[in-house]
Amino acid sequence: MNMQAHRTLPWYSLAFAVFAADQAAKTTVDVATPLGWSYPVTPFFNLVHVLNPGAAFSFLAGAGGWQRWFFLAIAIAASAWLIWMLRQTRRRSESLAFSLILGGALGNAFDRALRGQVIDYLDFHLTGWHWPAFNAADIAITLGAACLVIASFIASRQPQAQEKA
Repeated sequence: MNMQAHRTLPWYSLAFAVFAADQAAKTTVDVATPLGWSYPVTPFFNLVHVLNPGAAFSFLAGAGGWQRWFFLAIAIAASAWLIWMLRQTRRRSESLAFSLILGGALGNAFDRALRGQVIDYLDFHLTGWHWPAFNAADIAITLGAACLVIASFIASRQPQAQEKA
């Protein structure tokens, strides 16, 4: 195994694990529950089966169908860039972030390509107000983005730290 493959394999493996877990959950929801299904788990959390043809917070959900290809193209371009970024030597925190974002982007891109829209199944609510439903891919993307923000703050405070993957 060459040095680059040795360095990138864990990060690509993490991205694949995120993708696989996301797709397993979405497939389970899709196969085991009818569209529109909702199951209260706690007073503030439901498992649901909803479709989102848009982006985060259902942005452009009612745009008529073109948004499927637009968001799919963005996800593919972002994934290609993330794969390239993971090939570079960088801090572990950055590689972790890129891996999480890559796995989530591929999970939602796969849904758009296969189903035309994304399956969401996590619904948090409080006093009748519901946060937009989301999925494991969305969680991974959000965690990855948070890791990037934290890593940038740490790097700006300690520029001499060269913790590389």
